[in-house]
Formats: sequence, C-alpha cells, structure tokens
Amino acid sequence: MRVVEVTAYGGPEVLRSVRRPEPDPADAPGRVRVRLRAAAVNQADLKIRSGRFAAALGALAPPFVLGYDFAGTLVDPAPGLPAGTRVAGFVPWVAEGAGAGTYAETILVEPGWLAPVPDEVDFTAAASLPLSALTAAQALDLMALPDGATLLITGASGVVGRFAVQLAARAGHRVIALGDADDAHELRLLGADGVVPRGAPEEVITGVLGHAPDRVDGVFDAALIADPLLPAVKDDGVFVSASGERVPVAERGVRVDVVEGRPDAARLKELLELVGSGGLATRVADVLPLEEAGEAHRRAEAGRRPGRIVLMI
Repeated sequence: MRVVEVTAYGGPEVLRSVRRPEPDPADAPGRVRVRLRAAAVNQADLKIRSGRFAAALGALAPPFVLGYDFAGTLVDPAPGLPAGTRVAGFVPWVAEGAGAGTYAETILVEPGWLAPVPDEVDFTAAASLPLSALTAAQALDLMALPDGATLLITGASGVVGRFAVQLAARAGHRVIALGDADDAHELRLLGADGVVPRGAPEEVITGVLGHAPDRVDGVFDAALIADPLLPAVKDDGVFVSASGERVPVAERGVRVDVVEGRPDAARLKELLELVGSGGLATRVADVLPLEEAGEAHRRAEAGRRPGRIVLMI
C-alpha cells in the first residue's frame, strides 16, 4: 500500500511516498482495518516532523508515518459497525508510540476510536473534524463552567478555536472570541457575543475588559498565549490550555489545566451528526493528494488559508 513516511527530522522535504505491506489484523487482535479516503494535516504533524517533539517520542525515530485524523470505509466489522460503514476518528499518535499514522491507504485501529459518518457529511469534511472538535469539546468539559458563564476563547480563527466558539455558544455560554479582525463577522455568526482582534497582550486585555468589565469566568487558550491572559480571568476562575507547551502559573485561585484530546466514539458521533444537520461548521482550507503531503505541510506552515488541509487517498 502507499504511505508517506517521515524519512528524517526536518522540513517538508523529508516526507516521501513509499510502499509498505498492508496491515494485518492478525498482528493486532481486536483491531480492525479502515480503508482511508481522507486524512487531515494537523499542527502536531508539523511539530513531530520537524523534530520538535523528538524527546517526547522516546525510542521512536524516523522512518515513521504521521497522521491523526482520518475518514474512510471499515474493512472488518466492529461492534455496532458492519464492514463497509463509512467511519471517521483519530489515532492517538504520540500515545500509541508506533509511528503508524494516517498518511496511508489502510490503517489498523481500535473500534473505540470509530464513529459512523452521516450520509450528509463527505469524507473530506469528516476527516477535518475528529481531533480538533473533540479537543474543543473536552476542553469545555474540563472547564465545567456554570450555565451562562463568560468565556474567552483564543485562537478563535483557528480550527480548534472555531469549534470551541460554536460548542460553547451551543452550551449557553457568553463567548468572547480572540481572533483575526477579518473574521469578526463570521465569528459572531458562529456564536461569539464579542470579538477581540489579535494584538499585543495589553491591547487584548483592554479589548476583553471592554466586553466583560468584571473579567471572564474562564479562558480556553487555543492560541497558547498563557500568562499574559491571566489578568482577564476572575479570581477562582479557570484557565485551560490547548497544549502543555505553554501553561500559565496559577494565581489568585485560578485553576489551570491542560486538555489532551482523546478518542471518544460516542462524542465524535454526536459532533459528526451536528455537522450533518448544519449545527456545527467545519472548514477545509485545501485538498491535496496523499503524494503531495510535503506541499500540504508547506501550506500549513505558511498559514495562507484558514481551516484544515486534507489529504485525499
């Protein structure tokens, strides 16, 4: 089968299309095969490829296959899902530690990672969703804010932040979105009560306080701004970071935590159904063939278009 390998740590040029044997379910009892149609390019892929996460990977080193998010067709039956079902999910790539990602034609997965894809959702849209939408949903769960709380979401123009804005608004929270000024109208349509343009920390704090003079109950920091945002949080509030790479030092009783997106088939099914019914919007920036994974990484690093880049397989 075709895969794209990271041949060494470095820039996008280290990605190479090669052939590997198709995975055999006999080698991993309990796992099932999915024939992929689409795989998303995540920011974590770029960091792993560059070597930034090398220390966290332990003995795992190139060559390996990147990729978290996927959508495709189930080859082997799984509990509640017959062979031939259109499915989506994500591989917990770092936790698995095997270097067997989704830049491939066929993968072996745990059935618990899989959710059926509604007929109204195409493979491209389905592949853009799992890790980012689940991370946003799980961040809101972790915050455990009361009904009607005021929440600041940073990185609201990005993929995770955009999902968080929508899900927080659906949950009944008052959302202040920190994002690109050009996205202000769209972010309001997605549910933000107020939009603060990106800028210097003091400008951001002033903008947030303009919408929430008494400060916010919580922050979901998808942009990884960290400590400079703490003045905007009420005493005994909550601050959840989208990554352990940047976490503020707690003060004034503010609870600080980190969300780590984890597979959740039932929750993913709900999110995919929301996309199918028009209750949750996803955005695909570009679609490229698998063999052009290097170009996909270049475009993702350049950030020329908002949304998730998807590889068609």
